[in-house]
Amino acid sequence: MNIPLHELEAHVLALAAQDRARLLERLIASFEPDSKVEQAWVDEALRREALVKAGSSRMVSGDEAIAHARARLG
Repeated sequence: MNIPLHELEAHVLALAAQDRARLLERLIASFEPDSKVEQAWVDEALRREALVKAGSSRMVSGDEAIAHARARLG
């Protein structure tokens, strides 16, 4: 199935932000599927998950994380 690029772009831009973000991640990964950077992010995610499970860290909403970052910057 061949879709002209401008049509594909229009369809992608019509997706919800979360779906566009997921697609972007997959597209970026497709350029370097075995990159050291990707593995570093996987390792970091696993480390953070372990901290949450151990109770030494807690998860926060995206809004809370952004508010905290803005407070520290400004």
